[in-house]
Amino acid sequence: MVLTALLGCGLIYLPKDAEEDIEEQYTPIGSPAKAERRFVQGHFTANDSYYFSFSRKSTEVNYAFVLVVSNSASLLQRESFLEIEKVDEAVRALSVMGENGTQIQYNEVCSRHQGYCAPSNPLLLAWRTNRDFNLRNITYPIFSLAGRITYLAGVLGGTVLGESLGPSHLLLEAKAMRLGYFLKTGEEDNQRSKTWLMHFLNQVKDLEKSLALETIQVVYFTSLSRQLEFEATSKTVIPLFHLAYLLIIIFAVISCYRFDCVRNKMWVAAFGVISAALAVVSVFGLMLYIGVPFVTIVANSPFLILGVGVDDMFIMLAAWQKTNIVDNLKERMSTVYSKVAVSITITTITNVLAFYTGIMTSFRSLQYFCIYTGTTLIFCYLYNITCFGAFMALDGKREAICLRWLKKPETPDQKCLSLKKSCCNPCNSLPEQQADDIHPMNLFFRDYFGPFLTRPEAKFFVVLLYTLYLILSIYGCFQVQEGLDLRNLASDDSYITPYFNVEEEYFSIYGPRVMVIVTEALDYWDEATRQKLEKCLQDFENNVYADKNLTEFWLREYVQFMESHQQNVNDRDTFVQHIPTFITDFPLFGYDINISSSHEIICSRAFIQTMGISSSSDKKMMLLEFRDLAKRCEIPLMVYNHAFIYFDQYFSILENTVRNVIVASTAMFIVSLLLIPHPLCSLWVTLAIASVIVGVTGFMAFWNVNLDSVSMINLVICIGFSFDFSAHISYAFVSSSNPSVNQKTIEALYLLGYPMLQSAVSTIIGVSVLSAAKAYIFRTFFKIMFLVMVFGAAHGLIFIPVFLTFF
Repeated sequence: MVLTALLGCGLIYLPKDAEEDIEEQYTPIGSPAKAERRFVQGHFTANDSYYFSFSRKSTEVNYAFVLVVSNSASLLQRESFLEIEKVDEAVRALSVMGENGTQIQYNEVCSRHQGYCAPSNPLLLAWRTNRDFNLRNITYPIFSLAGRITYLAGVLGGTVLGESLGPSHLLLEAKAMRLGYFLKTGEEDNQRSKTWLMHFLNQVKDLEKSLALETIQVVYFTSLSRQLEFEATSKTVIPLFHLAYLLIIIFAVISCYRFDCVRNKMWVAAFGVISAALAVVSVFGLMLYIGVPFVTIVANSPFLILGVGVDDMFIMLAAWQKTNIVDNLKERMSTVYSKVAVSITITTITNVLAFYTGIMTSFRSLQYFCIYTGTTLIFCYLYNITCFGAFMALDGKREAICLRWLKKPETPDQKCLSLKKSCCNPCNSLPEQQADDIHPMNLFFRDYFGPFLTRPEAKFFVVLLYTLYLILSIYGCFQVQEGLDLRNLASDDSYITPYFNVEEEYFSIYGPRVMVIVTEALDYWDEATRQKLEKCLQDFENNVYADKNLTEFWLREYVQFMESHQQNVNDRDTFVQHIPTFITDFPLFGYDINISSSHEIICSRAFIQTMGISSSSDKKMMLLEFRDLAKRCEIPLMVYNHAFIYFDQYFSILENTVRNVIVASTAMFIVSLLLIPHPLCSLWVTLAIASVIVGVTGFMAFWNVNLDSVSMINLVICIGFSFDFSAHISYAFVSSSNPSVNQKTIEALYLLGYPMLQSAVSTIIGVSVLSAAKAYIFRTFFKIMFLVMVFGAAHGLIFIPVFLTFF
């Protein structure tokens, strides 16, 4: 208790409003995209104050997006544009008081293009400039506006196209429009921009109501939204922790209740739950003391520990109840520890190994979760064999002198009355009579469930059931989706959910514009070099995930520029000499060329428009193919978009999962081989682990759970828990002195069937409250832990006992 009090003081360091960087915690450490970003940041610049270009930014900028959806078939009509204009003007009119007491106007922090705030939408700008603008004469995705090429991909959604007009089509209908408000990201303006964005989020709902829109609906999102909503999700589960704690205590007390008023272990059960809570307080305080970050996913840990931490308590109590009541306290405690010490030590080692294996993952959030939870399990074990053991001994003293568990005798010589009179057995009954006081559930496993399970027809049915389980699981493994949908980081009722739904429905045709970067100096004036580069660029354009008509490359435009001015593009001096003039006429291309003081082009870039990558598998394949094209090109190339930081998770998740599962399973096999005195049982334990992993992974697909950074660590966890169930029953089986394999199975189920069932149910109860959480990240934890416990218990209580009788 003193140790808990000292370590628990570390909880004062629990972060309250600290910002948790999603990229830092939920994207792979050392991913290729992060190295690519460093290259882009070191070789290319951009100016938010004069020529802003969203696609040329190496990181996510400050922005607010408003998606406008028409209530009719199309918003290409005057009434809709009038209301869109009202929305745009209302957003631009927002202002907020800054820290120094000055007003922050939108036009002070907006990113600028040619001296003006970057337009929120090019079509809206054209219509505002010219009220007679013909909304029926628009081409898509390329539109010529005032003699300048304008890309409409990504700014209009839900399009219906008509006849082909060169590289574009006549736009017949558009269901949705994107309004983009980009803000400065420089050191001086960044905080002011974020202040304005916070004000936007606080006012946008009232703004929408005040406008009384009739023909359109709006949804919104900002560059701060994902972070803010994610941080808010952790606060939603704090009330659930108290409910979980209460439910676990109730379950422990009820499941340990006995009619014998002396041998009743309700107080011991309650203290077992308290012991697990003390371990949580101790470890969380210790981790915060030494500076291990507390991230949102760690909030799952107490729910898991409350359920798992009482497992050893159930096993120790079951062993105590089977001791001889006429023995003295030391002998009874010695008997308990001799029976359970090896078993609970094995399961603790394997559970801790499973969590510490998770530290190998490439995701920092999961590393921290595994450190917190694995260390807490160690403390649970230590507290169980010391603090809880001491409390059990004290309760044993009460039992030895025949004191009731709750009510003090009214007179000194009053004994416990008979069962008929007080629902408890007489304290002075004979040992043989009290030996019959076996928990009904233990009798159920010994007299009913065990004999039934060992019947030939029951064994046949179990084998058939397992075959069906395996078929469904393997099928599900091929259906499971990869990747963490970023909308799932927020709660279900968050405003970002309808935003992403609209974006997915209407704006999923076109993806991000990808930089194709020439990473080394080239002789661009050399025709052979240009042809090689052109061939590589055409390979990108011909890819199924690219729209060849929307490529943007300064070199193509420069060659046309030189030829139109009748200049020799193949002459080095002439080529270099006219670049400044070209950049003056086309200033945005100045951001795409890195020229040294010696007039050498160090590196440059083109832009490819991606399309058809709405699903996680398409994103993964696009990135894989683009990187492969860059690698195969004779010219040194690199591809990058800031979205690749998140796309890289699709490669890391499967790789991390397979590696961690293999390492953890190997460790489990070695531990079982060393500590379980039968090689065949060690093999069965390992096969059970593999079977549970396959089952959990397969049924994830049926329960709409993706293989992502959240579910990945649960698969590693399930290795330890599935080991617990199979190891307990296997150890009891090989330790039995019965000559018959059926009798060995019945005895193993009699000794450990009920404690194992208690362990599974307590864990399910501990995490079940998370099913009521409004956030995917917590519901996923419940779903997978539920599958782990159900399948693990099924293997420990049904499959393994039957399979052991075959050998």
